[in-house]
Amino acid sequence: MNELFGTLPDGTPVHRWALERAGVRVRILSYGGIVQSLESPDREGRAGNVVLGFADLDGYLTHPEPYLGALVGRYANRIAGGRFPLDGVTYALEPNNAPNSLHGGADGFDKRVWDVTPVEHGVRLSRVAAHGEEGFPGRLEVSATYTLEADGALRIAYEAVTDAPTVVNLTNHSYFNLGGPGNAGGHELRIAASRFTPVDDELIPTGDLADVTGTRFDFRRARKVGAGYDHNFVLDGGVTEAAREVAELYDPASGRVLTVATTEPGLQLYTADHLSGPFAPGDGIALETQHFPDSPNRPEFPGTVLRPGGLFGSETVYGFATR
Repeated sequence: MNELFGTLPDGTPVHRWALERAGVRVRILSYGGIVQSLESPDREGRAGNVVLGFADLDGYLTHPEPYLGALVGRYANRIAGGRFPLDGVTYALEPNNAPNSLHGGADGFDKRVWDVTPVEHGVRLSRVAAHGEEGFPGRLEVSATYTLEADGALRIAYEAVTDAPTVVNLTNHSYFNLGGPGNAGGHELRIAASRFTPVDDELIPTGDLADVTGTRFDFRRARKVGAGYDHNFVLDGGVTEAAREVAELYDPASGRVLTVATTEPGLQLYTADHLSGPFAPGDGIALETQHFPDSPNRPEFPGTVLRPGGLFGSETVYGFATR
């Protein structure tokens, strides 16, 4: 089912698609591939929205920086100095997080209207990013397919091809609050990561892969999240062909459990310490499956280069349960 959600200033219509299965209901916008709402039952069977979102299109246009629920690219997270080398050429990007590039630039995938095609139990979003869009090389044909599984899990499968060498890193930027409105700092989190990537004052990785043992980054056993995180975790197992479970978020009050499975090598934990506007700091927790920040400038990190004839593929599954 789809309906008109609003109209952009240039007259472009934005539609909202609703998917429902196994007690889970998700609403997805053609603007930015945004997961606007995601309802799942608590331990008493009462449905509630577990992601942050705005009620109307104007909310997303007025408050774009949190990237609420958005499909982020062409390169999710930060690229240092807004520049990277590829095959002997240095490409200059939009420094929208000066001096760095963040989440694909000022007009990244999160601010584009996507073509939407219904598929079984879901929708396929697609678009073509032109060569030079936000400074990135290569004409990129990209898609993200959102489907609800038989158990109500939300699966997002990304694919992309290019006509010239480029870099690609895609993610979903939903902020989860399994208890509904309020601070999410009391949620308990587990991440299957023995290492993380330390960052400098601009949140750019130093290049080290640090052991989490004895640090506040050790979530190998579930514990309360708290605040003060905007860091990439190096997931045990690295890149995989099939999505494997890498994280679990639990809200003791509602009993809701979120599991995250992915093929990606990294997970960015962001505790939303800088949220503003209608939301307060800590109102949600972002768990962004991804390749590492600044990988195009770090050859020692897992590669993000896509070449002609190759296929970018990535998959993340958000599962919902109670206990």
